[in-house]
Amino acid sequence: MQIALDRSKPVPLARQIQAHLERLVRDGLLLPGMKLPATRELARALGVNRATVVLAYEELVAAGAARSHVGQGTFIAERAGDHGRPAAPESAPRPPINWSGLFSRSARIVETEDNRRRALVPPSGLPAAVISFAGGMPDSGLFPTDAFRRALNEVVRDEGEVLLQYSPVAGYAPLRQYLSTYLLRFGLEARPDEILIVNGSQQGFDLIARTLVDPGDFVAIEQPTYPRAVQVFRAFGAQLLTVPWQADGPQAEVFERLLERHAPKLFYCQPTCHNPTGLAMGAETSRRLLAAAARHQVPIVEDGFDPSLYYGERPPGPLKAQDHDGLVIYIGTFSKILFPGLRLGWLLAPPPVIERLAAAKQLADLHTSALLQAAVHRFCERRLLDRHVARVAREYGRRRALLLGALERRMPESVTWTEPQGGFSLLVTLPPGLDAAALLPRAAARGVAFTPGAAFFLEGGERTLRLSFSSVPAARIDEGIRRLAEVVRDSLKRPAPRPRSEGVTVPLV
Repeated sequence: MQIALDRSKPVPLARQIQAHLERLVRDGLLLPGMKLPATRELARALGVNRATVVLAYEELVAAGAARSHVGQGTFIAERAGDHGRPAAPESAPRPPINWSGLFSRSARIVETEDNRRRALVPPSGLPAAVISFAGGMPDSGLFPTDAFRRALNEVVRDEGEVLLQYSPVAGYAPLRQYLSTYLLRFGLEARPDEILIVNGSQQGFDLIARTLVDPGDFVAIEQPTYPRAVQVFRAFGAQLLTVPWQADGPQAEVFERLLERHAPKLFYCQPTCHNPTGLAMGAETSRRLLAAAARHQVPIVEDGFDPSLYYGERPPGPLKAQDHDGLVIYIGTFSKILFPGLRLGWLLAPPPVIERLAAAKQLADLHTSALLQAAVHRFCERRLLDRHVARVAREYGRRRALLLGALERRMPESVTWTEPQGGFSLLVTLPPGLDAAALLPRAAARGVAFTPGAAFFLEGGERTLRLSFSSVPAARIDEGIRRLAEVVRDSLKRPAPRPRSEGVTVPLV
């Protein structure tokens, strides 16, 4: 325990110690029943005579703030307080430090982005019976927790002494070898030394931006897109140039013009399982984007959703699978097909790039948990991941079909939506004159929630909203859309006011 003693003050040292401990009690840092340090230990730590500490403790006991037991020590009393005793005189309090003035430019950009993208519900929060289409995340009820627990226990037993030590920054070698084989089924050819294990795709964005982007650089990015990617690139000072999505992907002609006029540092996109639309990039669009990027020597950062999770006809493979010029950096993750809480993902890139990304990661956190990597490897090598993906793909496909059917039956004809080919979400477009953020409080009052689409646009998108079906129980999907359709119809008759600036956020994953 560190107590700053001021020997120049007229206040006795014992009283200063007592006052400091009383303040810790008032601030809730010392709780009832906690044992105070032994008087000899505290005296040694503070550089005072033991009798000084004994006197301070005796005063605390006399004031009722502590209780003493012979042979056991001194403890904070159950009803600790200052009991009206005067506090030690102190000098005039200093003003609190102005932390906001010390925040970096990057931190201020992140704060601004969070404020700009915050979607609101009524200040009282969501009703308990809300049907939420807001969270684009897997259903935790489908998690194979027992099988993973067994895999985790086994690797602790078999390799615990090694796995709990520091590990190579590139990742657990057997997992990287497994990934190089697993990804072949999607046309991705990558040697283990071209794979870097990271703490989820979000760290992948950060490492790529940290390695490639300087303040003022242009970065081309699809629109709509994943909001957290926007935040990362802006936090590193990038100027973002949008490439609008259409039915088969980002508009190639817009991308080509951007490359000619601005020479962006990189292009970020989600070719499959696009968030928020669920659409996939067409083969011709993929070819044109790769050809244009190769001509202008502009890297493409591909945010990959596991290609196993598709509905209906299998979409074209990842851009990385068609990359013959070494331009694409691929981000993969176990978060969508296994457990988001693992925070386990990977980057694929040519060896010179992987080396720089690994150096950036080593500065950030040394390495990703080797224990979790080994457990995932054990889980995967037994084909448990394949079985799990097949099961959840069927269930998510069923929920997608239920959602599309409910929208078709219930929504007014003037409402349109995308038909997802993969992923967890689709994007709804409201009739002219409606604002999704303004609808959200009304929807929450009816017991249904969504994510306003403007969160996925750098500009515009007010008439759109994202519906995620992955974590909504199948039996509640139709009822949720019925409630939402009623809100839309009511708002067509009586437009909702613009949303206020305070409330509870909805997730942007």
